[in-house]
Amino acid sequence: MRAPRALIPLFAVCGAAAVVAVAGAGAAIEGLPDVGSAHADGVRAVPGATITATTWNVCADALAGCPLGAAPAELGKRIPQRMRGIEVGGRKVDATAVFLQEVCSGHVNVLKNVPSMRGWTWAFAPSGGSCTDGQGRLGVALGTRAPMTGVRHVRLPAPARHERVAVCGDVARWHARVCATQLSAPRWDDDPIGDWRAKQVKRLTGELAGAERAILGGDLGERPESPSLDPLYQAYGECDQGPGPARTGSGTLQNARGQAVEKTDYLFASKSAGVSCGVPERADTASDHRPLTAVIRFRRPAEPITDQPANPSR
Repeated sequence: MRAPRALIPLFAVCGAAAVVAVAGAGAAIEGLPDVGSAHADGVRAVPGATITATTWNVCADALAGCPLGAAPAELGKRIPQRMRGIEVGGRKVDATAVFLQEVCSGHVNVLKNVPSMRGWTWAFAPSGGSCTDGQGRLGVALGTRAPMTGVRHVRLPAPARHERVAVCGDVARWHARVCATQLSAPRWDDDPIGDWRAKQVKRLTGELAGAERAILGGDLGERPESPSLDPLYQAYGECDQGPGPARTGSGTLQNARGQAVEKTDYLFASKSAGVSCGVPERADTASDHRPLTAVIRFRRPAEPITDQPANPSR
């Protein structure tokens, strides 16, 4: 595992929700959530939050030549193992938010019963295709250790016969909106030029717009420098993008020999967050993608940004 940058400050503030104050009452208006008191300068007292997010294309499609596509039960055992003891910034962490792609609905049912993940909230959105051995539909999944509400499936524009979707939800404890997705593939029979991916990115950016805090994870099928990803890079920070405006990142997509050949997996977060990112150096034998993990620290609005890169060298 390389030593990634730790808690790199990202210096923009995402849109905040409106605050309704009741003069002298100190209580929430009936029917509206109690969002807490405001500071003297008008900044809302939103608590800080630290989330460890992992995105992983688990490659459960038996027709795509996935390593364990024909053995979904074995893959189901590997998924929760990958979510524990992840090394980020030189220390071991466990995921508190999980974004999965090419996952079976049956895998989500397994994850709901994993002892270390009991109490999590899970959401699944099918995106076409079926898994073998009665493991249900293929799709994308989203899991959070904190309660998640307002779960919705966001249909993305896509070429005929290639359904694409995002699954999103709101986590009140983190004051954050979270979304998991997989965009159109660059295959000749799907979206080789990237026109559809560009449309999908615009739709996703619109879905996240206005959220107090946002995290998007998924396999976006593009390299970082692709113009299709411009709206996301302009609105959010990607956990492995390099210093300043650089758009880089360690490879996550593997070739047949298990070598990481390019980055197609991403974790975007509101630019007000501090982020540390990590990708395993060893090949992943369960999938053709390596998982990408970020420790994302959302500060209180009035909290100064003081974190500095622990290891600015790549």
